[in-house]
Amino acid sequence: MNRLYDKAVEAAQKARPMNLLAGTIKAQLVDLGAYTPNFSTDEFLAAVPSGARIGTAATLGSKSITARVFDAADVSITGISGAPSIEAVILFEDTGDAATSPLLAYIDTATGLPVAAGATQVDIAWSNGSDKIFKL
Repeated sequence: MNRLYDKAVEAAQKARPMNLLAGTIKAQLVDLGAYTPNFSTDEFLAAVPSGARIGTAATLGSKSITARVFDAADVSITGISGAPSIEAVILFEDTGDAATSPLLAYIDTATGLPVAAGATQVDIAWSNGSDKIFKL
């Protein structure tokens, strides 16, 4: 069920555009046992409990938008400890404060998801298909 968060799309249509190219966009692994997404109301990273955020969020580099398709270089997420359950990746624009960092996209259907327990690093290879990371 890969999709954009409704509030991100709504904001892009109003006063706060998605700052995909100039902003600090990060990928965060998520334990869905500790977070149930609400695509209609979840707006900022603070809506995702800190206990559901697994590892250290990775900053996306080499970002591009072509024909409404967002892409970036593959990333590695480190700092994973214990044996968490990891079923999804979320993308957000990092403002330095979880209360103001907009949620952008949710990805739970991808090669390698869910992640096997015991991983200490997860390498995320974005799709090379026509929609890459996501299509606006």
